[in-house]
Amino acid sequence: MGDVTNKAKVKAKGTQEEGPARETMQSLIDKGVEYCMPCYVDVHGIPKTKVVPISHFDRMMRGSELFTGAALDGLGQGPHDDELAVIPDPDAVVQLPWRPNVALIPGQLSYHNQPWPMCSRSILARQVERAAKLGLKFNLGIECEVYVVRKDQSFHNGIAPNDPRDNIPKAAYDVSLTLLNMEFLHDVVTAMDKLGWQVHSLDHEDANGQFEFDFAYADVMTMCDRFIIWRLMMKEIARKYGWEATMMAKPYADRTGSGAHFNMSIADIKTGKNISGDPNDKRGCGLSKKAYQFLGGMRKHAAAIVATSCPIVNSYKRLIKSGSMTGYTWAPIFISYGGNNRTHMFRVPMLRPQIEGDHASETGINLSSTRWECRAVDPSTNPYLSAAMFLAAGLDGVEQDLDPGDPDLVNMYELPDQELERRGVKQLPRTLIESIEAFEADDLGRRVMGDDLFKSYISLKKAEWWNYHNSISQWEVDQYLTKF
Repeated sequence: MGDVTNKAKVKAKGTQEEGPARETMQSLIDKGVEYCMPCYVDVHGIPKTKVVPISHFDRMMRGSELFTGAALDGLGQGPHDDELAVIPDPDAVVQLPWRPNVALIPGQLSYHNQPWPMCSRSILARQVERAAKLGLKFNLGIECEVYVVRKDQSFHNGIAPNDPRDNIPKAAYDVSLTLLNMEFLHDVVTAMDKLGWQVHSLDHEDANGQFEFDFAYADVMTMCDRFIIWRLMMKEIARKYGWEATMMAKPYADRTGSGAHFNMSIADIKTGKNISGDPNDKRGCGLSKKAYQFLGGMRKHAAAIVATSCPIVNSYKRLIKSGSMTGYTWAPIFISYGGNNRTHMFRVPMLRPQIEGDHASETGINLSSTRWECRAVDPSTNPYLSAAMFLAAGLDGVEQDLDPGDPDLVNMYELPDQELERRGVKQLPRTLIESIEAFEADDLGRRVMGDDLFKSYISLKKAEWWNYHNSISQWEVDQYLTKF
């Protein structure tokens, strides 16, 4: 990651070389770090850690910190099992700008000196290695959307926009509302830039108290690490103002949902050159054959992938056609793709060079920035698992020469069912249980996660669905209590 201090090296079996480790420790001490947090995530993508004083940095980097896997979801251990160790990644040391005496270090779980197969970061690492064997590097950018709320029992569901003055119906891009929140937004951007993430832009989104942050691309592992840290950052900074940053996709029924759109591209692993674009693409999207193969694989496995990219009950209250204050929800509901068209699951922006020095083809397409975007991702995702699923599906497409078909260049929301059927366009799962059933029926999840986590994920998500389904909502009481 861009903010790392002197980088220690790790031997093949995870043993820390003493010299570089001491150099990194001293570097952190010089920067004011007093505590380290070796970090991994559970199956939900929630970071877990122990706090280690900086004086024990060397031991920590060798895997000294042990964890009872049975205490967490999706790690496949019982109370009779030995502990798991976290092996921090020396290339991912992050001094937290908003808590500069703390360094967080993402890592991977190990059991008796062997990689633990149910570790989310290790699962992504296996797909990264698979891509490398094909000469490919997978790059990722995430459009980070978030609601910032305050707890207020006078509002429905007990939450309201962070500032009572943020209440206009058409809030998207509003200058006055942006300035109203500028102190908070400045704190977030300052922290992100100190981490070297290169914030490109930020804005007030469609709904009250909703914001988006866009920052530089990175390789897929680095970006997933950053997303975990970004969620933590948002929560910590929001709480300093007495607010909560929620990663729920749809905290309000009548407001636009929050996405975490994945912007994906492939590069040649030797040169680092983006190979996703082709200025002579006859389909008009500016994509190369390999990019279309990736899209073909992703489209084939889309219904299964969404079980990880939209992983909670609330996710599917975003994936509907209409219902926001501004008309359409802008959320994907169809397994389709096209050009710069936000009614698809997969959107392909046609980027034009706007800054002097951008490399462009004779057609004007900025080949170095060619990408495709999946809009069926929300902030509650475990980014390691969903990125692993996207990457594995794309690699299937390359290996099997899968074709996504022709792009659809229309407003998908307005096509009648008969026309959708004629075009062969299927709809995304409409509920969590539908997505888990699709996940269970597809072999992709088992191949990516391994048999144990595959079964555990299905079990956890089915339990989540039925716990929700078997609860009685206020809507049911209001509708039915005295109706009959």
